[in-house]
Amino acid sequence: MTSENLPARRGVVIGAGPAGLMAAEMMAAAGLAVTVCDHKPSVGRKLLMAGKSGLNITKAEEHAKFLNAFSTAKEPLEPILNSFDATAVQEWAKGLGQTLFTGSTGRVFPTVMKASPLLRAWLARLADAGVAVNTRWRWTGWEDGAPVFDTPDGMKGLPADVTVLAMGGASWSRLGSTGAWALPLRDACVDIAPFAPANAGIAMNWSAHMEAHFGAALKGIGLKSGTYRSRGEAVISARGLEGGGIYTVSRGLREGHPLMLDLLPDQSREALVEKLAKPRGKMSVANYLRKTLKLDVAKIALLQEMARPLPANATDLARLLKALPVKHAGLRPLDEAISTAGGVKLDALDDGLMLHARPGVFVAGEMLDWEAPTGGYLISACLATGRWAGQHAAAWAQRD
Repeated sequence: MTSENLPARRGVVIGAGPAGLMAAEMMAAAGLAVTVCDHKPSVGRKLLMAGKSGLNITKAEEHAKFLNAFSTAKEPLEPILNSFDATAVQEWAKGLGQTLFTGSTGRVFPTVMKASPLLRAWLARLADAGVAVNTRWRWTGWEDGAPVFDTPDGMKGLPADVTVLAMGGASWSRLGSTGAWALPLRDACVDIAPFAPANAGIAMNWSAHMEAHFGAALKGIGLKSGTYRSRGEAVISARGLEGGGIYTVSRGLREGHPLMLDLLPDQSREALVEKLAKPRGKMSVANYLRKTLKLDVAKIALLQEMARPLPANATDLARLLKALPVKHAGLRPLDEAISTAGGVKLDALDDGLMLHARPGVFVAGEMLDWEAPTGGYLISACLATGRWAGQHAAAWAQRD
């Protein structure tokens, strides 16, 4: 029998998020018969949720800076991110009929902002390529070498020449990322780093006077925790502090470093001392700070919450405004985090993202032990690792 007459090799992708769908596309393009399985009733749920606030697909910036966002995982991920960089992500989205725009911070969005048009076009393209999708199929492990699923029709095996695992991290479990996959992988002797919240909000035990400020934004502040720094925004909520600026430095808090805020990052401490040297007269402290420094109500409230009674000395008060220590109650729970630290350790995989302990099984997306801040890096890396795993899985299945 010639190679042209051989039946197509079978590939199974477990997980129907960005990484899994990209792996399926690469495998189908290489000629494999591909089935995608997901335990939820529909696919791409976390992608659709991300699109509710504007689907940030990547970050348009100098590539070296883009790579640095991946911190300790930069070196092992570099060839993967080089092969499908921010420019390639944009071209891929355009190929699905999406017009894009780049915001002032370099974040790239579809013009419609939502994820649903992109996902519909992508699923149509996958269907045209022959990719089958099974929903409500929950992976439970292997039996006789084949992946096994708990389905609406009972337990079923799905023999495959190659498998890609792309089941997400362990946050937002209602959208499908439960982390339950860790148990069968540990049983298969795969080394997994403990899960931890990444891009997480901060829990605060507010006093009653802060209730009036719930929902208010702390705009244009500087944030620092350990080696992690951010310039952005935080939102005061009943649960604590949230928002992009907080998420960027949340890893520092997880590592045990204090959180410091610069409430006026565009003004030097010396300039603040000079302004604060003016007599206060009969003004309240809040009115004095508002009129003298143009400090808004939310920032004044947080300053008083963290450091009441405020120092009368101009130098000490300026120092506090430039480096306000935030007393907090730790990160919000893992399931509320935007993404997950921990997962399959990168040294448990070969250069093609195949498990050393399970030949023919590849891993992609947030199942891998890496993390990055919000701002397009997360989806970019999920797409890139899915593409990489799918290409290497297809090559492995078709080897002689």
